[in-house]
Amino acid sequence: MKSPFRTTSRHWTRRQLLATASAGAAIMSMKAAAVRGAPGANEAISIGCIGVGGRGTDHLQEIRQFAEKLNARITAVCDVYRPNLKKAADYVAAEFGSPPRQFTRYQDLLALKDLDAVTIATPDFSHGPILVAALKAGKDVYCEKPMCIQLDLANQALDLATAGGRIVQAGTQHRSRPILQGVARALATQDLGKISRVDCAVHFNHPRWARDYDQCRAEDVDWDAFLMDLPKRPFDPRLLLRWHLYHEFTNGLPGLWMTHYVDSVHLMLNCGYPASATALGGTFVWKDGREITDTFHALLTYPEEFLLSWGMSLGNEAGGHFGIYGRMGAIEADDGNFFGDKWTISPKGGDPQSQVQTRAIEPVPMPHHMENWLDCIRTRKAPVADITRGHQHSVACIMVGNAQQTGRRQNYDPASRSITAA
Repeated sequence: MKSPFRTTSRHWTRRQLLATASAGAAIMSMKAAAVRGAPGANEAISIGCIGVGGRGTDHLQEIRQFAEKLNARITAVCDVYRPNLKKAADYVAAEFGSPPRQFTRYQDLLALKDLDAVTIATPDFSHGPILVAALKAGKDVYCEKPMCIQLDLANQALDLATAGGRIVQAGTQHRSRPILQGVARALATQDLGKISRVDCAVHFNHPRWARDYDQCRAEDVDWDAFLMDLPKRPFDPRLLLRWHLYHEFTNGLPGLWMTHYVDSVHLMLNCGYPASATALGGTFVWKDGREITDTFHALLTYPEEFLLSWGMSLGNEAGGHFGIYGRMGAIEADDGNFFGDKWTISPKGGDPQSQVQTRAIEPVPMPHHMENWLDCIRTRKAPVADITRGHQHSVACIMVGNAQQTGRRQNYDPASRSITAA
């Protein structure tokens, strides 16, 4: 690998100087962390799980599923909500034969010198800070989506992971779905002509994330640990269990749901960062104190010259769809079901001279998303949703969130890694 401090020119651009300074700072941070090396072939991968609620429980079970195959063990768990912490610790003790170390503060878990890697399944606003801290501590990371909702932290995480050679898997697990990999292969090998638009939407008819909090007690919560650097305030169980509804903790539907769709588009069309984004939405249905919109629509343009349209609503479940449209035909999810395994390529809507033949998309065998991460910890190969892909989906969702909240179009400059309002 070339040194980030070398240049073939005697005159450095401002961009080179900034990139070098960033890489140098990342390297110094990694050295200061006394990084633990990759586990040996006969040494178990030691994993700490930060956030062990609903999605975090999935992580526990997925790691257990591949524990024997890849010689992995959960040795520490962390959660600010003590009932979740106890439940996770009991599960690990039963499944792995020994109790894990327990923490309510992620900093204490990251200070463990014998941990190789961590999973992060905490509220959206905390993904970035914990990811950066984990990378500085020299850990490999599986970070739930959205990887970051703060651009500065997304940039910092990219620099740290790159400079330190850390294995980061973003939790956009649809990238590991065989059928979506099949769509990507079909688009790479079958000429649909110029693709100019991707249309997708998902809809529900219920007040999503309106969880019951009546049994949540202050004595069961490390409240300051939950708030992190947010302004201090009295304990409020709504914020702990319904954090998905408030702007301090999430950028709303873009981070909570669009992440999966935009990352899948990046996979299918082999593209990266949007050039611009606009969005509109409102809270039209569920007047329950939520701050995020329950009806939402975003438009993103890409340098590859296509428009991505994505919508979501919580007031009527009809109308979900996913389609990719070119001059010679289309690829669509059957019955509009993005989550299904039946997708079709056809000459639908294409030029009369189209040679595209109607056929079902063939899936491409893929390892499980968690299995892929664990394997890459040993091989040091890039996982399927690596830090670069995580940075790309983070940028897209940050742009869309900013656009909806400000009412102004957002533009991304990949050279400076900055987002500006038009």
